[in-house]
Amino acid sequence: MSRKIEAEEITSRRKLLVSVAGVAAGAGLLATGGAAAAAAKPAATAAGKPTVNSITVKDGTVIHFKDWGTGTPVVFSHGWPLQGDAWEDQMMFLASHGYRVIAHDRRGHGLSSQPWQGNDMDTYADDLATLLDALDIKGATLVGHSTGGGEVARYIGRHGEKRVAKAVLVGAVPPQMVQSPTNPGGLPMSVFDGIRAGVLADRSQFFKDLSGPFYGANRPGSKVTQGQRDTFWLQGMQCGIKNAYDCIKEFSEVDYTADLKKITVPTLVVHGSDDQIVPIDAAGKASARIIKNARLIIYEGAPHGLPTTHKDRLNEDLLAFIKS
Repeated sequence: MSRKIEAEEITSRRKLLVSVAGVAAGAGLLATGGAAAAAAKPAATAAGKPTVNSITVKDGTVIHFKDWGTGTPVVFSHGWPLQGDAWEDQMMFLASHGYRVIAHDRRGHGLSSQPWQGNDMDTYADDLATLLDALDIKGATLVGHSTGGGEVARYIGRHGEKRVAKAVLVGAVPPQMVQSPTNPGGLPMSVFDGIRAGVLADRSQFFKDLSGPFYGANRPGSKVTQGQRDTFWLQGMQCGIKNAYDCIKEFSEVDYTADLKKITVPTLVVHGSDDQIVPIDAAGKASARIIKNARLIIYEGAPHGLPTTHKDRLNEDLLAFIKS
């Protein structure tokens, strides 16, 4: 072997060793950085102690929430299978008008944990109570859409009105959706069995299809955009399948009549006359008759998803009601 070739091989091997050493050193740095990051990561928040955007409730479930603005608090509970972001139009508007707005992702939905157990309305209401207690919310207006309306009613039924000044039910499921001897105007159980079957068979396509009647996109002259329907699908797919499945029973079979009778604060009931998901006669109109201090506003021709399709009108109605 010539000295030239030998020198080239030595140089090549040196370069290889330097390269390997650099990779090893880099890996070491990454490992060290990872260890440091792990060491710096805070331990799980104790139950009832909020972070800037989440709270851990008593069974270890982490509830994600948004808390924007300052002033009188307005707390939002979303519908199924959505999340707190479903209220973004109202939150942006009210926070810009001097209110503190809070919206959580119900357990199993959005960015919150997806536990196997606890997907029932009593636990949903208790999760909300833990959040309001931790943030020490007082004099709040509770606003619930669809399933969230059931959550608002059950929260008051279980925890009272000490933190509540007013309530708003928008396209809400109370007093009860399913047809029964005491609720002859409800929907047949077969409707909800169909929803369960759709979630299990192909929930992605089911949510895409459901977004049509949800926003009234299947009506002549509809101005619902594909983006609005896509947002419904996206939020629905962030909900855990077990959580979405269990929640169907909670919004359909639970009877909220006793909870509604316990509501004494001023209550605004808003419902669309063309709500294809939660029909107005057995829901909004019935709730307004049961609640002692309720005012019913009917949005003619409005669909179930009116917080999106009729956001400007709802924003103004909420602002006026909160100020009144």
